[in-house]
Amino acid sequence: MTTTLPDGSALFDPAHLDDPYPLYDRLRRDAPVFRVPGTDFHLVSSWELVAEAAARTADFSANLTAVLLRYPDAPPIAFEMDGGAAVHVLATADDPAHAIHRKMVSAVLAGRVRGLAPMVAGLVDLLWSRYARDGRTDWAADMADRLPLAVVATLIGLPDEDVPRLLGWAYDSTEMIGGVVAADRLPELVRSATELAGYLFEQVRWAKNRATGEGPPRDLLDALARACRSGDLTDEVAALILIQLVGAGGESTAALIAAAGRILASRSDIQSLLRQRPELIPAFLDEVLRLESPFRGHYRHVVADTRLGTVDLPAGSHLLLLWGAANRDPAVFPDPGVLDLHRPNGKSHMAFGRGIHFCVGSALAKLEARTAVAALLDRTTGIALDGTPQRVPSILVRRHRSLPLRLS
Repeated sequence: MTTTLPDGSALFDPAHLDDPYPLYDRLRRDAPVFRVPGTDFHLVSSWELVAEAAARTADFSANLTAVLLRYPDAPPIAFEMDGGAAVHVLATADDPAHAIHRKMVSAVLAGRVRGLAPMVAGLVDLLWSRYARDGRTDWAADMADRLPLAVVATLIGLPDEDVPRLLGWAYDSTEMIGGVVAADRLPELVRSATELAGYLFEQVRWAKNRATGEGPPRDLLDALARACRSGDLTDEVAALILIQLVGAGGESTAALIAAAGRILASRSDIQSLLRQRPELIPAFLDEVLRLESPFRGHYRHVVADTRLGTVDLPAGSHLLLLWGAANRDPAVFPDPGVLDLHRPNGKSHMAFGRGIHFCVGSALAKLEARTAVAALLDRTTGIALDGTPQRVPSILVRRHRSLPLRLS
């Protein structure tokens, strides 16, 4: 089976990084399991095969062992990250470790998400009053980026004053695995990842020393510290869980909030409808998630020789499950490029993943996005773009770096 892709560099083309959907359409049509030439990476793009791969956890491990990377003026390569000694947690762990980590995090989130609504609303009010002035705001930098990290820091139990540097560390760490890295940025990114790990490791050690085990955990850091004291977790694993929550939790929610703002700024009819019928905001956000999946894809490691669709996959090779392509598969979503607030299967998108690795913080992400979007609509009569939006160049995430809006 052939495709119009001459090589894997097309995935990294700036035009495709900004608008990957025509490329995803060609992949789904011509090669739903496409090997990137010169590498052992396969791009999986159809709904059916992405869902199948996500379900076959015995064949396709979530362990992050390599990433697809392209240096300037060079073809893509498979950058090996795992020499066999890496520790994997949560989204990059397999069962039984994954189930243990997920249960610990879920136990804290489940009891707190509903009660967080006033706190989230208060943060939105604070950010709005601070940054939405003179009829203008950078919705990405001022609201979408700041709100999720502030909420995550509260859930974990980290000081509010540490949120600004957490934001920088988290985005730098995600940039490292996004596939598009300038050579002069590598030292800074490595330093950020090291500093984030060191900071959270120290937080775990401090919390472990003060943990009493009396009453319910105060926050996630306290819950993990108790598990470390009892021997159920090591300090290293606890710190890695926090690293992943800071990085992925902030990244995905920021992408959703910014994407929602951009669509509203481009669609005055949707603005008007949602102001008249705010009960449709949840359906709107599900369509935003489907149309602009915050994570374009996630990696999988092929455990043993197997087959996906019509393609043979050797042990040790890799998959990139393209959620963004699957969520626009016309076999599942008729007129996939249309924002339809009454789509019958609108909630069945895979923007938060699929199967056992479904995003543990999806309910929290929706709460934050719903609160931010409601505020944006309630406090304006019109929203429009006030400049050229800029996205973060990445084959892994779909987040805005800047989204200037004019508010009236």
